[in-house]
Amino acid sequence: MLRNAFTRDRPDQPSAPARSRHPGFLIAALCTAGIGVSLMQTLMIPVIPDLPQLLDTSADNASWAITATLLVAAVATPVFGRLGDMYGPQRVLVVSALVLTAGAVVAATSHSLLPLIIGRGLQGFGMPIIPLGISVLRASVPADRVGSAMGMMSSSLGVGGALGLPLGAVIAENLDWHALFWFATGLGVICVAVFVTMVPHVPASSRDRFDPLGAVLLAAGLVCLLLPISKGGAWGWTSPTTLVLFGSAAVVLVLFGLWQLRYPSPIVDLRTTVRLPVLTTNVASIGVGVSLYGISLVAPQILELPKETGYGLGQSVLHAGLWMAPGGLAMMVASNIAARVAARRGPKFTLVLGCLIVAAGYLTGFVLLRSAVGVLAMNVVVSVGVGFAFSSLPALINSAVPMSETAAANGINSLARALGTSLSSAVIGAILGGMTMNFAGHQVPTETGLHVALGFVTGAAVVAALLALLIPKAPAPAAEPALALRDRSGPSTPWSGNVRR
Repeated sequence: MLRNAFTRDRPDQPSAPARSRHPGFLIAALCTAGIGVSLMQTLMIPVIPDLPQLLDTSADNASWAITATLLVAAVATPVFGRLGDMYGPQRVLVVSALVLTAGAVVAATSHSLLPLIIGRGLQGFGMPIIPLGISVLRASVPADRVGSAMGMMSSSLGVGGALGLPLGAVIAENLDWHALFWFATGLGVICVAVFVTMVPHVPASSRDRFDPLGAVLLAAGLVCLLLPISKGGAWGWTSPTTLVLFGSAAVVLVLFGLWQLRYPSPIVDLRTTVRLPVLTTNVASIGVGVSLYGISLVAPQILELPKETGYGLGQSVLHAGLWMAPGGLAMMVASNIAARVAARRGPKFTLVLGCLIVAAGYLTGFVLLRSAVGVLAMNVVVSVGVGFAFSSLPALINSAVPMSETAAANGINSLARALGTSLSSAVIGAILGGMTMNFAGHQVPTETGLHVALGFVTGAAVVAALLALLIPKAPAPAAEPALALRDRSGPSTPWSGNVRR
């Protein structure tokens, strides 16, 4: 039945894009939905320390509430992006929002660990909303506004993440922890309503067949890769489980790549993905992801550690979240400014500039972390840089891929950023976990450890800037009808030959 609902309106001839009559409303609606989705990922962070007691489980088991969302989002983002190209992004947006909402309801009604993990896993299906929204904007917004629109949509991932911490702290301190997920349910319902009523129907840009084996291999490979990255600190980086999973990831992803090169309609078009403009952008995006997550791991530690340590600022979870909140607003403003800069100087310039601003912001941290105002200032500078970097990524990707691969290509880019945040969490966790001191009977990170972590994310931002400098100018794509349909499995058509070069 679901398959019929998806396929019944797929046209046999290429269709013109569905231009929005009110592009301003569409941009605002999609960016708000993007902020809501990313906000859900950080809403529960304030209650993570209390979950073992609330659910009568261990801290390691409770961490699966975060890991489950990460794993599902990593798999769902490229797969749902591909489905958006095949069946139209508006339909897949609705499905993503429905599954996301169902997951929030499951988590909101849970009283034990397993249903909470299931609910959090289902919430991971909301992450494809970012690349799918970019696909809608590329097809539906006037050319003079599409750059800024896609930049704001891309930056909504960071904006929501920054706002989720203080909001989650406010809810957790004043209401039962289940209220976090009822709030997420409300956001999910709003997303469904927005996608049904305000997002235009964009025709399918490809008539390819879905690749179930490719989806399974991709899922298995990503799980085997991201799981040890996320849990390696707890399991031990040289433990048999960690090593076996890393080895399995290498084998499965190689098999996945070989299959994608053979299958006529792959989940990930590797020939497009390995084009130098796309590949270098995605690798640079990993560095941007590392830099983005670093501020979320280091700054709250400084704010919340007791003053008696000599370097902690003694803030409550709520106050720490409020000191961090302006970063989200700065990122939102910066993404709009970055679009104007990119229109004049190009998105490559904006990406390099953003990475350098991030590096400069982290360098100031060595001086500014002595006060809460200083932490706020550092966070704002880093957030401005991330806003510049994030806003440039869709333009760089879209300039190197045909319209028929917009959602899938941006899904891979979102996956690259997610890989960066996972690496950031693993490396900084290892640094802070290995450089501790005893304080009041507890192990806390040393000031040196926090400085080493700052040095790591500063280096990641510099490397991302250098990689961005290597991004070549994408060759002008061959003329391609708007949303031209591809069908590799059927007879050739007048518009199908321009897609893969």
